[in-house]
Amino acid sequence: MSIKRESVEKIVEAIGGKENIIAATHCVTRLRFALKDESLVDKEALEKIDIVKGSFSANGQFQVVIGQGLVDKAYDQLVEITGIERGSKQDIKDAAESKLNPLQRAVKTLADIFIPILPAIVTAGLLMGINNILTGKGIFFKEAVVDVYPEWKDLASMINLIANTAFVFLPGLIGWSAVKKFGGSPLFGIVLGLMLVHPDLLNAWGYGAAKEIPTWNLFGLVVQKVGYQGQVLPILVASYVLAKLEIYLRNRIPEAFQLLLVAPIALLVTGFLAFVIIGPVTFKIGSWLTAGITGIFDTVPIIGGLIYGAFYAPIVITGMHHTFLAVDLQLIGSIGGTFLWPIVALSNISQGSAALAMMFVSKDEKVKGLSLTSAISAFLGITEPAMFGVNLRFRYPFISAMIGSAIGAMVITVSDVIAPSIGVGGLPGFLSIVPEKWVPFFIGMAIVLIVPFVLTYVWGKLRRK
Repeated sequence: MSIKRESVEKIVEAIGGKENIIAATHCVTRLRFALKDESLVDKEALEKIDIVKGSFSANGQFQVVIGQGLVDKAYDQLVEITGIERGSKQDIKDAAESKLNPLQRAVKTLADIFIPILPAIVTAGLLMGINNILTGKGIFFKEAVVDVYPEWKDLASMINLIANTAFVFLPGLIGWSAVKKFGGSPLFGIVLGLMLVHPDLLNAWGYGAAKEIPTWNLFGLVVQKVGYQGQVLPILVASYVLAKLEIYLRNRIPEAFQLLLVAPIALLVTGFLAFVIIGPVTFKIGSWLTAGITGIFDTVPIIGGLIYGAFYAPIVITGMHHTFLAVDLQLIGSIGGTFLWPIVALSNISQGSAALAMMFVSKDEKVKGLSLTSAISAFLGITEPAMFGVNLRFRYPFISAMIGSAIGAMVITVSDVIAPSIGVGGLPGFLSIVPEKWVPFFIGMAIVLIVPFVLTYVWGKLRRK
């Protein structure tokens, strides 16, 4: 399918003209712009253009959804029309980051660290879901599948090992991504992360039950030999220290001696600080964070579910939702599961349900087509097309989705629904829920499928009268 030059010219005009473009690139589905002034964008005109399926601003970038297979052609014409140089994603990130405030930069940093490792975590979550089906009681039989068919037991054990690897060695994954983000060598980050979960250390998950804590005696300084399995904050802070120390050493040590000195000094100093100061302090902070969040949901679960369920989608608009991935992983490492992620799964489904209703409400054929495709995407955990292409555009579907999500979240929160892993945040999300909580989770899913759809449909019909 070809792209009309006229359509791309209209896009340029709608975003404020070529003079308003600092840099531009594209990903699989979207044109990404770093603009001088986003207030010059005419969103109404932009979204009337035939090839545009939606638009939104996030992390200092203005993004126009075109679609897979077309966006690269649109970008080629954009370069030709505007005369701008072809930019990389990093060029756009650098240009956009200069416009962010400190909080936005902190959020973006966390996003840049956790998004690259998300596929490994989601894959682990799906595999753990398969293991849950095989080992959970009362799903197909009164007993677990592995008890009825013992020949499946070893297969379930192998699946569990494969699934657990990403969580057992989570500090290694985070270390790789974080040190890379902070400007250091990713390989050193992997070593640092694995160092924090070394088999010689007491496993963090067995810390509470341990009768005796092993220690090091460093010239009178007693340091506990405790690992940081499943912990997020220790490796984040240690990775920052390692990267900055590596950069410092590389700038001051002659190149001929860097191989012999930089890595040993950086890892030794950072490792010492990690076990003596960084680890114990951040572990305590992580414990306080976990206790604070669980305390709210334990004391007033209805209010906690209502607030998180209703406002998760608006949080996505700001880009701050990426920070909650760190919280989810911290909860999984500390209490064995997260009660926040199941709410995320329901919120995604809710956005899809509201978008689907617009297919029956709108008379615009373009909106009808976009509503269907974006709803399917949201049901599978990708909500951007539904949120930015349909629901936010008409507002009342977005509000309807928030209401449905809030009600569903209250139901599953009161029922203590928990996920021992993070999976696909949509209809397949039930695989990541502990099997004994499937029934209340399915009730929550029914709510977010029905309530947003009905509210959007009725609201839309009333608006047209």
